[in-house]
Amino acid sequence: MMQVKQYRSLFVFVKRMLDVSLPLLVLYFLALWYGVPWADRYTLLGLIGGVLFVSYNQYLEVYDKWRARSVFGSIQLVIRSWGATVITLIILGFILKRSADFSRFVIGVWSVSLPLLVMLQRLVVRAMLRYAFKQGLSMKNVSIVGVGKVGHFLINLFNSTPSLGYRIAGLYDDDAKLIGEKIEGVAVIGDLEQACIDAQKGKCDELYLCLPLGAEKHIMMMLDQLAQSTVVVKYVPDLFAFDLLHSKWMSIKGLPVISVYDTPMSSIVARVLKRAEDIVVASVILMIIWPIMVMIAIGVKLTSPGPVFYKQTRIGWNKLPFTILKFRSMPVGAENNDVKWGHANAKTATSFGRFIRATSLDELPQFINVLIGNMSIVGPRPERDLFIEKISREVPRYMQRHMVKSGITGWAQINGLRGDTCLKKRVEYDLYYISNWTVLLDLKIIMMSVFKGWLNEDFSKKALLRKI
Repeated sequence: MMQVKQYRSLFVFVKRMLDVSLPLLVLYFLALWYGVPWADRYTLLGLIGGVLFVSYNQYLEVYDKWRARSVFGSIQLVIRSWGATVITLIILGFILKRSADFSRFVIGVWSVSLPLLVMLQRLVVRAMLRYAFKQGLSMKNVSIVGVGKVGHFLINLFNSTPSLGYRIAGLYDDDAKLIGEKIEGVAVIGDLEQACIDAQKGKCDELYLCLPLGAEKHIMMMLDQLAQSTVVVKYVPDLFAFDLLHSKWMSIKGLPVISVYDTPMSSIVARVLKRAEDIVVASVILMIIWPIMVMIAIGVKLTSPGPVFYKQTRIGWNKLPFTILKFRSMPVGAENNDVKWGHANAKTATSFGRFIRATSLDELPQFINVLIGNMSIVGPRPERDLFIEKISREVPRYMQRHMVKSGITGWAQINGLRGDTCLKKRVEYDLYYISNWTVLLDLKIIMMSVFKGWLNEDFSKKALLRKI
């Protein structure tokens, strides 16, 4: 079987080699400059630093799509990857008890100067490429066939990012009405047949096929004709036809595979980070709020006979049921079998129960759920098993919320979608969170929840009216 290889740039290979060798070279120069005797331990430190730096760069995708990245974005990634490298080296030195073997002054200067040199190197490369492209050197003339969503995307990308080194030679489409029209300032100069003729005449270096997935006959016809030319042909699949979720691509023995629906939790590293975050944050919060929880438990007991906790079956990660914990806000037996979604405010509650429900204090025991492992601090709010089947039929993509653990708070909640609010809108926000998950996004949501995510809207309005 013919293999489709992943694109690999020689220029990126050179960047990797520079990144892996620069920490050792800079460390050697600084030791020489400040008169510190060179030893094998410095060589080992420089080599480990280089390997870690490249590894973190690889993890942060520094070497991917680097031309289309902004200068600020590139600098940010350099700081993050080198910062992670330095922290790892400090931890290793502490564990191995070897930090005293190195000159702290030289290591300090090395830690600060190396990212500055890497940033300078990146800026010089960008400036050289920009100058070369302005002079017309190494510029590639490209033709775009198909001016749908994918075509529009490429036109905007090539026009707005000169550092890519692409000049649009012409646009082509099979819609005769578009010929002569201008798309983003670039004219449509012919149909698919004309695109093949111009390519055979050498009017472009590369041709991008951006036809929709249903246009197989047109694509095969063009590929047959373009086989008689020397133009580089690139096919861009119309992924805009799908409503993607955390999409990414991989290569399995040379076969390119695109994940249309995926989740960050499919990565072991991401799952470990998420779990570590949950354990640390939940433990800290429980140590702070346990006196409040004791007071609430006493309040529940004094105002209504029955257990302190209310237990309910919810559906979580991978559609698995779990028991969610809450402080009981209703009298025992208040919920009958005729349970309806969207009637939370109509449920009978004790006077104390109304208060803890309005302030979300009844949710505090869910930090115990987090420590147990069946919930996360941040994630889509779990729903009752009684409603899942009905909701999933009525709300598109609802079940994709269960690709991650349910959370105490989430992106939807801090944007005002709490309680009996629009389900479709909540799903939209939940899927955005799943697709864009990072630890930093989790921390942002947690901080925003502290300030505006806990009070129910009705409670907030009543409080405001009392002030007025």
